[in-house]
Amino acid sequence: MSPAPWRRSLVDDARAVVVPWLTARGLMLMGFIVAVAASDRLTPGSRPTTLGEGLTAWDGTWYRDIASQGYASLPDEGLRFFPLFPLLGKALSVITFGRTDVALIIVANVASFALAIGIRRLVRFERGSAVLADRAVWVTCLFPAAFVLSWAYAEALWLLAVVIAFWAMRSRRWWWVVGAGLVAGLTRPLGIALAIPVAIELIRVWRDASARERVVGALSIASPAIGTGMYMLWVGRNFGDALLPFTVQSPLRGDSIDPVSRIFDGLSQMFGAERFGDGLHIPFAIIFVALLVLTFRWWPVSYGAFASVVLIAALAAENLNSLERYGLNAFPLALTLAVLLKREQLERVVLMGLAGGMVALSALAWTGAYVP
Repeated sequence: MSPAPWRRSLVDDARAVVVPWLTARGLMLMGFIVAVAASDRLTPGSRPTTLGEGLTAWDGTWYRDIASQGYASLPDEGLRFFPLFPLLGKALSVITFGRTDVALIIVANVASFALAIGIRRLVRFERGSAVLADRAVWVTCLFPAAFVLSWAYAEALWLLAVVIAFWAMRSRRWWWVVGAGLVAGLTRPLGIALAIPVAIELIRVWRDASARERVVGALSIASPAIGTGMYMLWVGRNFGDALLPFTVQSPLRGDSIDPVSRIFDGLSQMFGAERFGDGLHIPFAIIFVALLVLTFRWWPVSYGAFASVVLIAALAAENLNSLERYGLNAFPLALTLAVLLKREQLERVVLMGLAGGMVALSALAWTGAYVP
């Protein structure tokens, strides 16, 4: 594609995604207003710390501190937050007058805008439907946990790398996959999950691939592990244990358990003492599993395999905190939901439900009642 048509295509994509992207930020603002009103009514004069932290609440405070102070000045728990996102925030802080929090928020929101464009292009590539592509953008932007794409979280950057990798592997642009894999592996622990769909797609084309394509394809499979390995080597050299980025998460996530058993246990929690704890996550877990089954039916197997790994990682933990964010990370689930919403009336109802979910979850997160 020559430069002029390419630019026109990018402008068209930007115009198509700007409304859902802005709508999501408006809903997030509504969540903040609800959180402030609820806090002032329930605990007058004593607002939760998370409210004061705004868009750097929860994990955002870790990323902010890593970007501004470095890992050495923080507890070892900070090593579970991978380095690329805070490094970008640190670099951008040069033009934000040293405000790493502002820089991180800018990085996250720019990445989330690019992610919306990436989702639109990926769906059009796979299905050739602009209508479905636009619907997929709306579903992704309004996914209840998608408010973290506006916060100082690494989610937007990581998902952008994953979506680019899917487009590249499906179109056999393996060097693009290598770059996206390195970014994913340096951004979040889940980055290594990308190796599975890449391997599936390489096997699919292996017979008619040239020797060069096979070599670069094999490198693309390894690229997420290379990115993660680079960080682990640095941690090992500076902190004495290369496994710390993973082992420090154990106390937070609890013991690993069978995901199926976890869902059945959660069903009883919905009506017991944990109904306002882990029990709240179980309806989401059931919906995610149902969408996963349909993903295997309606999308290439690499999509379902990736979503499976992400969901298993979430459901295998004793603590189901942030399950909804993992559902967002399993982005093929959002694409499957978009396919389901063929009827215009159903689409409107579901999108309104998603919007309400975003307001509710963001408000709960800011009041400290929900861990995003």
